[in-house]
Amino acid sequence: MQEQDWTRVVTAATRAPSIHNTQPWRFVASPERLELHLDPARALPVLDPSRRQQVISCGTALEFAVVALAAEGFAAEVELVPEPDDPDLLGVLRIGGRVDVSDEARALAAAIERRHTVRAPFEARGVPDELVDRLQAEAGSHGTWLKPITRSEEEVATVFLISRAEEMEQGDPAYLAELESWLRTDPAAEDGVPVGAVPEGDPHERASNWLIRDFVAGHREAHPFRAAGDPDASPPEVERPAVVLMGTQADDRPAWLRSGRALARVLLIATDAGLVASPLTQALDWPATRTRMQSRLSLVGAPQMLLRMGYPRPAPEGAPAVVSRRRPVEDVLRFEDSAG
Repeated sequence: MQEQDWTRVVTAATRAPSIHNTQPWRFVASPERLELHLDPARALPVLDPSRRQQVISCGTALEFAVVALAAEGFAAEVELVPEPDDPDLLGVLRIGGRVDVSDEARALAAAIERRHTVRAPFEARGVPDELVDRLQAEAGSHGTWLKPITRSEEEVATVFLISRAEEMEQGDPAYLAELESWLRTDPAAEDGVPVGAVPEGDPHERASNWLIRDFVAGHREAHPFRAAGDPDASPPEVERPAVVLMGTQADDRPAWLRSGRALARVLLIATDAGLVASPLTQALDWPATRTRMQSRLSLVGAPQMLLRMGYPRPAPEGAPAVVSRRRPVEDVLRFEDSAG
């Protein structure tokens, strides 16, 4: 492939979501292959000391590249963690033969540009069961299980663990400092979470059963989350999105990358179906609450991602969607002449 072809593919890959929009990836391209590297300069040492969540983010970017190639009529072979002695080399994508471009390939590639994280409340309508079934099957094809959180006792346990983790984070000055360092007030910022994408008001007072991450927690008084249904909360309308937990049998870098690739497919299929999503990962940030989730939900394997999904509410007329920006592709892509 020529440099302009790889530039298009990597541009699509970098549209992947990443924890705090850190964009923790670097790419090296040669005519027949694309290397994915973890960028150690963009670490989150407090929130993600093992780099698990950033590796998942990189796996999502890798799958976005596969989807972009499929839409251009190329098959791709992916090798994960090809050189264990090189901890920053996460995967290699090799160009295969030409393939027919299916309608699904075109639809998923088109969804890359439209997909964005929505933390605001969703419309009060359910996600079709058949779509959730499709997402389960798609995740399974990438070695990742997907579990809808539908039973009341599972929902109660998960909501409790999320709120407990959020309280732990709000009480940790190092976490709050790191979080604030990735919050962006400049709409032209090329990384981080734009303040305009953070819903107004205190998430703890929101009419929802699910507590989103509070990106400005350090600027208001901390207090416990009261889930919708609390008689003292009395929310006018309860947001009940589809919430799904994704996980893997193993809990190592190849498993994290596989879950990232599965996450990419889940997000793009959901986007194509008119849904939006946002992560609920607080309980997975901390080993204690992550372990308790495994136990409370009787999970076989390790939880890697918790998502809320639903239909977006119409934006006010004339109000553009606030989408996290990306670094220029030339900042993350390097070319070399040989496979090396």
